[in-house]
Amino acid sequence: MARSLKKGPYVDEVLFRRAQEARAAGSHAPLRTWNRACTIVPEFVGLHFEIHNGRTFHKLFVTEDMVGHKLGEFAPTRTFRAHTTRSVKPV
Repeated sequence: MARSLKKGPYVDEVLFRRAQEARAAGSHAPLRTWNRACTIVPEFVGLHFEIHNGRTFHKLFVTEDMVGHKLGEFAPTRTFRAHTTRSVKPV
């Protein structure tokens, strides 16, 4: 279910403030965050993030196409292991 338009997108205030400070300082160090529910806003474009997936941090460089998506969409939490091969029984 989507968030109401009246409320606007959910953006973590602390992360937003850290992103503004990093942009002002011209820092290229990644911003480490555990907040996967935070919506990517235009102010995040061009910044590096490290998003926690429950075990490790995934590196992310934000581009214009990512605006409006959530940070957690770019750090998968499950590891896909290939489907098992189907063994053919001899007749």
